[in-house]
Amino acid sequence: MIAVVDYGMGNLHSVAKGLERVGGEVVVTHDAQVVTAADKVVLPGVGAFRDCLANLDRYRLRAAVAARLTDGRPFLGICLGFQLLFERSHEFGEHAGFGRIKGEVVPFPTDLAEGDTRLKVPHMGWNEVVPHGDNPLFAGIPAGATFYFCHSYYARPADEASIAATCHYGLDYCCMVAEGNLFGVQFHPEKSQRWGLKVLENFVRL
Repeated sequence: MIAVVDYGMGNLHSVAKGLERVGGEVVVTHDAQVVTAADKVVLPGVGAFRDCLANLDRYRLRAAVAARLTDGRPFLGICLGFQLLFERSHEFGEHAGFGRIKGEVVPFPTDLAEGDTRLKVPHMGWNEVVPHGDNPLFAGIPAGATFYFCHSYYARPADEASIAATCHYGLDYCCMVAEGNLFGVQFHPEKSQRWGLKVLENFVRL
């Protein structure tokens, strides 16, 4: 059973439906005991870093989620759920994350550009994801596959060994981390059609 963590923020319906479509048995929950007992956990998220942390506390979910980051069972953070894996974020001040991945979440530069072309922030739309090394969530996905992004902040891991994939938008940045059965993706697999569903399918099959 896969627990999709419901803390009042995130595209829960699309994430749950995507997992179910590829064979996952899913429950959307804000019950900490369900999160603790689930075979796999998915932490989605849309919105501000600090608001997410406040909501996790309001639903008394923070400790249960934190425990799942270190117990070896499969865990997937999506978008804001990916950013929460890091030590801190600089979104609307500085806020501590779970600290499971060393590093920080920072804003795209205000002068972000590709050559002479200024780039819009947030980074919104389809972009290529380049896997690094042996990445089980990218099994069966061809080189050059694109995924859907929507974010103004990006993760900057302290250890390059944590980087499982990168994306280029004015600069090369980490869009996926992987350590054992812990994964986080900046893009939205549930909105990324064929290859996004393949990522979810690979997670379901872990």
